[in-house]
Amino acid sequence: MVSAQARKSKEELKQERRDRINKQLKEEEEGALVYSKQSAFGLKLATDGWGIFYEHGKYKTITKTNLWWLEFGEHKNHKEEKQTLVDPTGTYQLGNPVIYGKINNFYTLKFGLGQQLLIGGKGNKNGVAVTAIYGGGIAIGYLKPYYISVQDASGNISNIKYSASTDSLFRDPSIIIGSGGFTRGWGEGTVVPGVHARIALRFDYGRYNETLSAIEVGVNAEYYTKDMRIMLDVPAQQFFINTYVAIAFGGRK
Repeated sequence: MVSAQARKSKEELKQERRDRINKQLKEEEEGALVYSKQSAFGLKLATDGWGIFYEHGKYKTITKTNLWWLEFGEHKNHKEEKQTLVDPTGTYQLGNPVIYGKINNFYTLKFGLGQQLLIGGKGNKNGVAVTAIYGGGIAIGYLKPYYISVQDASGNISNIKYSASTDSLFRDPSIIIGSGGFTRGWGEGTVVPGVHARIALRFDYGRYNETLSAIEVGVNAEYYTKDMRIMLDVPAQQFFINTYVAIAFGGRK
């Protein structure tokens, strides 16, 4: 037979569970984002490039969530201008679109840890929740050589990357007929470690708490252990800072 003490313990556990559910329902009605974990995918457009990311969060308190994220993206220089070259008669394209003066593509892979703080709840299920996000972590930069296609006086075409010996060729627009293509240079790049930090505001307009649909605006900063050179005649940098806007979609459980 089940003892009276055991029955009491079971009843107490059931009551605690009911109380917890009632508290959660009340908090949701008051606008809080109540959940145990969340996940989201997103697309980021920055003042110097773009990024795609995955984010995972674990509920800590009613106003605080611990986050980690993984992001892949590319930094671009503001002087980059893609051009499509055509033959003198203007009837056909000579090669792939090219960016004059570009010598490297600069890609990044970032892993970060941080927190999300609730500033303002939804108020009702059709409202907008405002949260602040901050954190940082490691960054891995990758400089991939940017190949161009050049044509000599005999009509021979070759694909070259930048070096001291090809500097004059990269500066001569009369022989450049296009870029070497996206696939060239992937195994020839340089890996450079670094760190990054992020601070942002996120506006979650999802209709239900189980749905994460948000717009995020923020500031991102990165520092690398070596100079990252993207363009000719533009100083190389170790420190990068940008502002960005992102869209994120996901769910909560």
